Amino acid sequence: MTKDGKNNNRSKLNSFVASAFTGSGALAFITLMGIVSLFSDMTHEGARSILGEYLSLTGASGAAIGFVSGLGELLGYGLRIASGMIADRSKKYWTMVILGYTVQVMAIPALALVPDQGWIIACSLVVMERVGKAIKKPAKNTLVSFASAEVGQGMGFAWQEFLDQLGAFLGPVILFVISRINAGDSSLHTCRISFLFLGIPGIITVLLVLLARHKYPHPEEFDKTPDTREKFVFRKDFIFYMVAICLFAFGFIDFPIITLQGSRSGEFPLYTLSLLYALAMAVDAVAALFFGWLFDRAGLKSLMISTTLSALFPVLIFSTENPGLMTLGIVFWGIGMGAQESIMKAAVGKIIPRSMRSTGFGIFETGFGIAWFLGSWITGYLYDHNVTLMIGISVTAQLLAVVFYGITAHRSSGFAKQEKN
Repeated sequence: MTKDGKNNNRSKLNSFVASAFTGSGALAFITLMGIVSLFSDMTHEGARSILGEYLSLTGASGAAIGFVSGLGELLGYGLRIASGMIADRSKKYWTMVILGYTVQVMAIPALALVPDQGWIIACSLVVMERVGKAIKKPAKNTLVSFASAEVGQGMGFAWQEFLDQLGAFLGPVILFVISRINAGDSSLHTCRISFLFLGIPGIITVLLVLLARHKYPHPEEFDKTPDTREKFVFRKDFIFYMVAICLFAFGFIDFPIITLQGSRSGEFPLYTLSLLYALAMAVDAVAALFFGWLFDRAGLKSLMISTTLSALFPVLIFSTENPGLMTLGIVFWGIGMGAQESIMKAAVGKIIPRSMRSTGFGIFETGFGIAWFLGSWITGYLYDHNVTLMIGISVTAQLLAVVFYGITAHRSSGFAKQEKN
């Protein structure tokens, strides 16, 4: 690249950042919602970094942890079809967003109050946190998709995900510091102190989302693109896309099982588990930006690349007790998560008509959640009984997802040509 080309790219980056943090348009709105997500993720992703070990300390087995992780995702995704339809019919997007965030972030400090051997109560709060996410997610994604129409669906969701994952990185790092300060205390007591502290960014989350509602009451005004499709239709490319994301979700092992593996292997003591999750979230943030940029240029090929890479993580994490290889596996896990949280949603924004977008996000995320639940339950069971089979199922499902992404890309290009004609 020439010197002029580098200077031009640097100028574009500086302009992008300046517009994001000092402007008043669509990008500034996406940035504010990203900061809301930053504090929200600091709360619940910080908690998630130690959740596997915490549930184990309160009496839960590996199978129970896998079941609850999957059930939480099932409800967290499955209820989105209902919340999405409610949001589309009522158009009260902000009401759904505010209610959902409040329920989600307040469930975390409540974990500090769980008694000894109270794993059933702890599991109930884990599920409650996921339900809060289900309430707000389709409406929030819809608001962001309206604003992303100005900056590109891939980059819009990726920029929000980048800010989101900064919080997901900072939360586990803060818990690492807390664990070092409380090094002489029991692991259970340290977990409780950590959950209580996470109530602070939780309160900030609710205050910021109220500010966003006040400053941008009608984000739908950002989307000026014509939309002649008034009804939601199950196009064949959307059906193949649903198959692909369900395969990906089924094979993508949840992080509590990974932290449990790190703890049981003896290579990673409790105080380092939050750092491992922080690493995954840092990779997630960078991967989201890169693959979001790539999605606006190459479409679903970006998902094919990211999923191929993430398919490597089960082998590296669960077939060896080498800390270096396990850490590399966590990097690949972060790449898969970054793509899931950004460009998967960007693809839905391109397929679904604007007037029914919350419903479309709800259908997409419901299918994803059902597949995640089944996969988490099965992999949790297999982790206790047959790790080799668990690895094989995870890798195979993710590679099959790559195949269906390719079919979807081919079908989508055909529909695009028909619409032009």
